Amino acid sequence: MKRRTLPLVFLLALAAPAQGLKLIVWDRELQTKLGYGESSGSKFSVQMVPNYNGPVVVLFSQTDDEKAKGSFPGLQSRYDGSLKAGQLTLQAPEQRLSAQSLNGASANNTLTLARFLSVFKLNVTGQPSGQALSLPGLKATDTDTK
Repeated sequence: MKRRTLPLVFLLALAAPAQGLKLIVWDRELQTKLGYGESSGSKFSVQMVPNYNGPVVVLFSQTDDEKAKGSFPGLQSRYDGSLKAGQLTLQAPEQRLSAQSLNGASANNTLTLARFLSVFKLNVTGQPSGQALSLPGLKATDTDTK
């Protein structure tokens, strides 16, 4: 009986979904969720609302395992940024930018999400802004249902 239980437990552990780095994009007042992203391996999938232009707050969350391993060294939990037509840019603090990311930064330290996450060896894939999308916690409007 024990010989069968051990392989079963091992297989269940392998089948457990790996949770990764998560991102939520909010408007400046933290009232409307504008985007969501999650990593899986070296891929970071993201969805943004296509029709918002303005300042945003970007929140990252790591699992306890990622924190313990130091998977994302120097990553803060909150960044300011802007969202324009589905394109997210982050304002990264100077002291947190590595030499690699400085090559893609503008004078005011703004980086696209793809450039920002490339420092952590994550490749961003996004849903095209023309597609309808459903974000967790996002309220549907009249134009979404037509």
